[in-house]
Amino acid sequence: MLTRRHLLAAPLALPAARAFAADSARTRLILLGTAGGPTPKPNRAAPAQVILVGGAAYVIDAGNGVARQLVLAGVPLRALRAIFITHMHSDHVADLGNLQWLAWSDNLTTPVDSYGPPPLQQMQRQFLAMNRVDIETRIRDEGRPPLAPLLRGHDLAKPGLVMADDRVRVTAALVNHPPVVPSFAYRFDTADRSIVISGDTSASPALVTLARGADVLVHEIMLPSAIEPLIRNAPDAKTLRQHLLASHSTPEQVGRAATAAGVKTLVLSHFVPGGVPAVADEVWREAVRPWFAGEVIVGRDLMELVF
Repeated sequence: MLTRRHLLAAPLALPAARAFAADSARTRLILLGTAGGPTPKPNRAAPAQVILVGGAAYVIDAGNGVARQLVLAGVPLRALRAIFITHMHSDHVADLGNLQWLAWSDNLTTPVDSYGPPPLQQMQRQFLAMNRVDIETRIRDEGRPPLAPLLRGHDLAKPGLVMADDRVRVTAALVNHPPVVPSFAYRFDTADRSIVISGDTSASPALVTLARGADVLVHEIMLPSAIEPLIRNAPDAKTLRQHLLASHSTPEQVGRAATAAGVKTLVLSHFVPGGVPAVADEVWREAVRPWFAGEVIVGRDLMELVF
């Protein structure tokens, strides 16, 4: 039974606040999209998270619709300061360019740094070229500043320190998500919180090392028994099954990773399967429970973790 003391000590999972506190130094984590896989889902948005510190928004992954999810979460697009892409699967990177472009239309005037595997820089250049007509028209007709100088892309090829500013220090680890290489997990250390985003991964010792002692681990999860009905009629069900098992984490692997890392709270996200029919929250929670004794939160779109 949860006691009042336990509830006060643990993070609370609530719908995202609709008011944006630009001067708040408190770290906030909002799950923008919690589905896994490239096909749009009616009940969960594509993968994305935002960490808010001191009025600055740090977005992790940019699945389809991420800009609208930020607006629904009450986060102004012009608060965007950095984007971190875990890997180059479409459900994680489809709206990278769109997010930056739409933030610019929301009066973004500060630079945005984007970090992720190659060819991130090339993709950014090609996106600007593809949308040159609209960009030049808005610069001319609406008096907007040039977009290209605001976008600073950084290709990541190895683990280690990614960036640090006066709000947050970000570190990356290489994780196992074959055949996509490199694939990264990210750790965010702020003045009051340490948060790790697993990205897509199977069992990964490097992720455990990265997450050691963190307050929160947001981890992808796959329920093998639930994917069978979905892949049965796939053109090559055998190959798809092998891919899913090799590149995603079972509940046991998720729980063991959280326990080995000694994290305080485990947040489940990037659900595979994540569409309709939906797997009940309690099924996900109970599947992990034998392997992790700490706080387990089943993520939902626009859920905010309040510390």
